[in-house]
Amino acid sequence: MAAVQLMGHGGVDQLVYKTDVPVPQPGKGQVLVQVTATAKNNTDRKAREGLYPTKDKGEVTSFQMGGSPTLTFPRIQGADIAGRVVAVGEGVSEERIGQRGLLDFNIYANERRDINLTPDYYGHGADGGFAEYVVLPSDQFHEVQNPELADAELAAMGMCSYQTAYHMMTSAGIKAGERVLVSGASGGVGTALIQLCRIVGAIPYALSKKDKAEALLKLGAEAVLDRSDMEDFTEKVKAVTEGRPIDAVMDLVGGEMTDAFIDTMIFDMNQRTTYPRLSIAGASGGNLTEIMWTRIYLYQVQIFGVSHGTREEAEQLVEWIRSGQLKPVLHAAFKLSELHQAEEYFINRNSNYLGKIVIVPDSQWDEQGQPFALT
Repeated sequence: MAAVQLMGHGGVDQLVYKTDVPVPQPGKGQVLVQVTATAKNNTDRKAREGLYPTKDKGEVTSFQMGGSPTLTFPRIQGADIAGRVVAVGEGVSEERIGQRGLLDFNIYANERRDINLTPDYYGHGADGGFAEYVVLPSDQFHEVQNPELADAELAAMGMCSYQTAYHMMTSAGIKAGERVLVSGASGGVGTALIQLCRIVGAIPYALSKKDKAEALLKLGAEAVLDRSDMEDFTEKVKAVTEGRPIDAVMDLVGGEMTDAFIDTMIFDMNQRTTYPRLSIAGASGGNLTEIMWTRIYLYQVQIFGVSHGTREEAEQLVEWIRSGQLKPVLHAAFKLSELHQAEEYFINRNSNYLGKIVIVPDSQWDEQGQPFALT
């Protein structure tokens, strides 16, 4: 089969397109899926470059919360996989053959449904979807019929973004009526957060570039704040919230902005009815942040570090997709053989970028990719 293999940590030159990779075979409890589309995520780049240090800020490493690294080379990346079951392993009903589905991307350490303490995922600890075929757990490849959704659109709603977003919210206990500030609002997790806030009845305020405002408002943002103008940021927030503090921040940016985000929650504690909550699942603005701890403990700011979600959350998201409550935000599709170009475009994306990029095998391109090709 055709596949792109990651040969080691480094630049895009470490991604090698091959056409002679053996097709994997499903084992017990597994299905063989013919991949039709796989969404790109920032974690693909970060894993390739080894940007997941947990002690030494200069360390080149990958996920290893289970005690040892699981990323070995060569590895086929790609976590958010859509496709169709073409074969089943032992213990899986043949009635699954032909079903279209979407992957819950987690590699779970156990059967617990409510917690996931050692996160790993397909495309990192096991081969993913930047290929024509992939073997996946049957119970994590969820059937989604929804004929109104193209496969590329289904992949754009993949769990890597949506489950991360939902887990940010469940960790912080977001409730109906609460004001939620979403940083990095134009990316996959950000656009998912806006939609999910509306589903649960919360009020999302987006932080993004000014030229994304119209699209984000249409998606459900109550207001859009310009991330290129952070001067007097709390006053700008007050202007759109009618002087009320933000209840919780969903932070995908980090760096020096995080301190300003905290300001939006604590400027008038007498108005609050809950503790200020900061849910963190990214650091696109910098991996190091300087914060006075007195600001954290005196104002009782609760901080939640978020990586991957749980089985329960994945199943809830699939139900919302099936019911049409979640909508795809698909930016463009690229051929699998053009993954280098897709990586470069993703890293250097311009002001017109909103939502997800998907990768489509060349053999599926005419049907699944061409309608969403970059123009």
